[in-house]
Amino acid sequence: MTARRAGTDAADPEAVRAGAAGEIRIESLTKTYGRITALDGLDLVVRPGELLTLVGPSGSGKSTVLRLVAGLDRPDRGRVLLDGADVARVPPHRRAVAMVFQDYALYPHLTVRGNLLFGPQVRRVPRAEADRQIRDAAERLGITDLLDRYPDQMSGGQRQRVALARALVRRPSVYLLDEPLASLDAQLRVTTRADLLAVHRTLGTTMVHVTHDQAEAMTLGDRVAVLDGGRVRQVGVPQQVYDHPVDLVVARFLGSPPMNLVPGGGVLGGSPDTTVGVRPEDLVRDPEGPVEVTVEAVESLGSEAILLTRCDDGTRLAVRTGPRPGVGTGDRLRLRPDPDRLHRFDTTTGRRR
Repeated sequence: MTARRAGTDAADPEAVRAGAAGEIRIESLTKTYGRITALDGLDLVVRPGELLTLVGPSGSGKSTVLRLVAGLDRPDRGRVLLDGADVARVPPHRRAVAMVFQDYALYPHLTVRGNLLFGPQVRRVPRAEADRQIRDAAERLGITDLLDRYPDQMSGGQRQRVALARALVRRPSVYLLDEPLASLDAQLRVTTRADLLAVHRTLGTTMVHVTHDQAEAMTLGDRVAVLDGGRVRQVGVPQQVYDHPVDLVVARFLGSPPMNLVPGGGVLGGSPDTTVGVRPEDLVRDPEGPVEVTVEAVESLGSEAILLTRCDDGTRLAVRTGPRPGVGTGDRLRLRPDPDRLHRFDTTTGRRR
């Protein structure tokens, strides 16, 4: 972890030192694009050395946060502070921030070595030091044997590793990752997630990772922040946010399938002004259970199955079971919700009760 420097000038382009673990403090950040409000007074703190994942529906403002921290866009109102320094007047190339994009953004006419060398050359790093940085980054991400290839000679996973290595070479205080794994296949996403975690543990630098993939958000983040409507709805340790969503927005978004939500309680019990929720894994098959359903579909996922069911009153409930549930479409079942795992929300405000 890195302490703030005393007496830092807010306009000092070296306010955040390269290679340190920087704190990001976002205060009342607002950004509009025409009539669209991307961020609406957003407040967020990313701790030094933390890996924070940002999740939320499309249009929630996740990528806009990264662009404002990187300096690629300017806010309408509010401030971005890196290690306590307001970076409003610091251009992107003078911020100790590296951004990794989904589309890699590699120079197609340069080899991997040339792509990695481009940044140090711009910063006038001595060639011997630049070569050392390139070797170190290439070794960390297992791309040493790719240094003389061009981008079109590599797979998507290899190109993404090169993009990550290019960020490493810059030795930033903050890494901003904008859905860097979205275009990879399922197996590559798993292995590259492991690479990211290893890099984070080794370097101890601050990372902000935007993703639509809930598995990434839950497994990568020291904390997860859920955005919606340009604001942070909840931020906390991933399991805590999953187990105790603060409102209906978070309850609906986190989880696959999402939480079952029944206005008025209905088959799950409750008062008319309360929405009652239960996770699919917290509905247990029980011959004496109080909830009777008809199975409409069985989704087999190999290691588990999801039963899509309907109650007689039309309420639909998703149920997570083991890999071989032994039921089929049209079967009648009884379910018992775990009483200790029911969630209650105010139907009007959406807030947790």
